[in-house]
Amino acid sequence: MDASGVRERANDLPREPGVYQFLQDGETGQTVLYVGKAVDIRDRVRSYADPRSERIQRMVRRADAVDVAVTDTETQALLLEANLIKRHQPRYNVRLKDDKSYPLVQLTDHPFPRIEITRDPDDAATVFGPYTRKGEVESVVKALRDVYELRGCSDYKFSNRDRPCLDYEMGICSAPCVEFIDEASYAEDVASAVRFFEGETGALADPLRREMETAAQAEEFERAANARDRLQAVEAFHGGGGEAVSSPGHHREVDVLAAVVEGDDATVARLHASGGQLVDRTRHRLDAPEGEDRVSALLSAFLTQYYAERELPDAVLLAERPDDQDVLDWLASAGVEVSVPGAGREGKLVELALKNARNGVGAEDDVGALEEALNIPRPERIEGFDVSHAQGKAVVGSDVCFVGGDPEKSGYRRKKLTDRNDDYANMRELVRWRAERAVEGRDDRPDPDLLLVDGGEGQLGAALDALDETDWDVPCIGIAKAEELVITESGVERWDDDAPHRHLLQRVRDEAHRFAVQYHQSIRDEVKTALDEVDGVGPQTRKRLLRRFGSVDAVREASEADLRDVDGVGEKTAERIGRRL
Repeated sequence: MDASGVRERANDLPREPGVYQFLQDGETGQTVLYVGKAVDIRDRVRSYADPRSERIQRMVRRADAVDVAVTDTETQALLLEANLIKRHQPRYNVRLKDDKSYPLVQLTDHPFPRIEITRDPDDAATVFGPYTRKGEVESVVKALRDVYELRGCSDYKFSNRDRPCLDYEMGICSAPCVEFIDEASYAEDVASAVRFFEGETGALADPLRREMETAAQAEEFERAANARDRLQAVEAFHGGGGEAVSSPGHHREVDVLAAVVEGDDATVARLHASGGQLVDRTRHRLDAPEGEDRVSALLSAFLTQYYAERELPDAVLLAERPDDQDVLDWLASAGVEVSVPGAGREGKLVELALKNARNGVGAEDDVGALEEALNIPRPERIEGFDVSHAQGKAVVGSDVCFVGGDPEKSGYRRKKLTDRNDDYANMRELVRWRAERAVEGRDDRPDPDLLLVDGGEGQLGAALDALDETDWDVPCIGIAKAEELVITESGVERWDDDAPHRHLLQRVRDEAHRFAVQYHQSIRDEVKTALDEVDGVGPQTRKRLLRRFGSVDAVREASEADLRDVDGVGEKTAERIGRRL
């Protein structure tokens, strides 16, 4: 985008707080280049017409579009910004990718969990945050360790001790490493910390208050003052706004729906909150219904269609009450709480959904465009297939699902395939596996409206052979990476680079590729290597070594100093690796 393009786009944006994303169109679909937050979205985006650094200038030149999400407060924008950055890992978000401002707290997945402030939480850890002020987070974590004596050492140090460390002497660790506390008692202390992060301030404030009062009665005024300062930090920790998006005490899965109708265009915006945090947003374009009360009718139609193939949430918050009582009865019978809040935390979420619905009116219908381009019934449900392997080893296949143009993660499947270096045979085996399960009634998912394979004529031919062999009647096409050509049974389609239906197929293809590669890497990493024979190198350390250096040969060539830079590799382990390899 040039300066005039940025200014023109900014003129169409709201003067409200929220998050903006600079997007780049490429051969693999849209890529998020940068995510930012703003008090006034229009003013902030307009400032990129004259960026202050060369790095941001390069980002703006690469960008083709700007997308925005409106929020009620700066705190909400901050939390949504952090979540989007974690999901998309934009190239130009140096500040937040390095997490210099937005720390998290994690309790690791371990019989004796470690508590720590982190920028890159473990996949299996229990994570809280992000938080805006690291100093406050540090004070709270220190207070938790003082009160509940939770360990802060690495797993490597934990597993190699025969006597307690200095943290035990200081009273901030109960020394589970040498069995000074049993697992059940330690778990109770961890549960108290979890309760605090989930919003129960008293879980930490009450023992600190008792400590302060005891110290004051003993005339230990310095100790009492320290306890008072920590108590003040703890009591303020869960304040500061942002309640509409981040409410740690609520563990429900909640969908918030709002609809806007303008002329023949209608948009439903969906916000999804999980564990009290806003984690996703989608917009859906529909044909506007007839009649006077069009929004209520639209919500009734959307509820039945959207959740027909999706897992129902625990609660649905609506901007207006649907006009179809049967829909409400259906949701109630399924145990879904439905409400139309007028105020408070839930009311703010509904207002936020309404803002995003208004912002989406008139957006392109990529599923409808694909229907028209291929001349097939509307492909509401698309499944994408790809194969990944390393020269015929650790061969796996992916089957991802998109509904209404959005990923449907509950519909994802993966399969380990026969080891062979033959992409056509691998694709045929993968699609045949899916087709057989569908024909025999062994797959609990609905039949898709369209199958998409990652590849050209060869891969498509293999997939069509599998469909013929199983007599599964589903349209199937391919998309080739080289020129982004769409391959059908009747020929080759060359669509414009900015065609929305082309972008939809690219998103499905790229997600199938990502999911296949991820599974392949996990299978590949299970292969036994010479590292397994090194004393002190377990499965996790082996994975870290292979990901850092790429291969066993590269590990063999690495210096001991480089080896020690890998988490879990100490001086003795590095020496043993050098001797063994």
